[in-house]
Order: sequence, then C-alpha cells, then structure tokens
Amino acid sequence: MTQQTMVSQPPAGGLAAAASTAQAAGIALTGALLAVAVAAVHVADQGSVTALADPAWIGWGYRAIEIGGLLTALALLLAVPAGRALARLGWSAALLLGTAPLLGYLASRTISLPGDADDVGNWGDWVGMVSLFLEAGLIVLSVSMLLALRARTAARTAAAT
Repeated sequence: MTQQTMVSQPPAGGLAAAASTAQAAGIALTGALLAVAVAAVHVADQGSVTALADPAWIGWGYRAIEIGGLLTALALLLAVPAGRALARLGWSAALLLGTAPLLGYLASRTISLPGDADDVGNWGDWVGMVSLFLEAGLIVLSVSMLLALRARTAARTAAAT
C-alpha cells in the first residue's frame, strides 16, 4: 500500500514575491535603524534632547537632523507596503540625512563654520567618528536602493513597450 501526501503549491510568483517583500522589509529596517542612529548620535552630541548646541544655528541644524532622522525612518518603514513612490522619497531623504551632516562635519573640521572655529582639526571626537560611519553607511545603502529602484522602473518600462 502506498501513501501519497498532497502538498499545496504556492501560486506562481507567490513565493518569489514573498521573498522579495521580506528582503525589501529587511533593507528598509536597516535604513530606518541607521536613520534613527544618526539622529541619536546628534542628540548625544548636544548633550540631551532639551539641550541646544552653540552657536544656535548649529543647534537648530541638529534639531533638523534629529527630526529628519525619525521622519526618514518612518518613511522607509511605510514604503514597504506602500510601494515605489514612497520608497523613492524615503531613500532620497535618507541620502540627504546621511550627506548633509557628513559634509557639515568635514567642513567644521577643515575650513571651520561661522561661530564654531574651535573644532578645526578635532578629528579625535568619538561621537563625530561614530556619526561619520553611520552616515557613510546610510549614504551607501541609499544610493544602492535608489539605483535599484531606477533599474527596476526602467525594466518595467522596457517590458511594457
């Protein structure tokens, strides 16, 4: 006597689509964690959530990075179920979130910033170095995802014609 077992097969593309969604969610979570980490490093550099760095314009820039980090993380996480338009917005925001403070840090250590000449040559600040690594990681991930979204859009356009 032979026994047969019925195994249900997922619909064509179902398993691949689920794997693709899981991969996208993992990448979005990584980007969101990097964005929140960039915001957290800037809170730590100011001393607390209620402190404001001196000069005031740098302190408000830190606030923009902190709020931008949280909003970017939210956009990246919401982009997984929402689709490509929000994904492109989220990854563009992540690219800006990584690039702007990195360039600001480099400028403050090389040519100085108005009202903040004390940091020129201060490359040993550990909070700044952690921030640079996080921002560089966010930049690399963002550029990679934006290029992948662009290639996917181009492939879909080519397939439709």
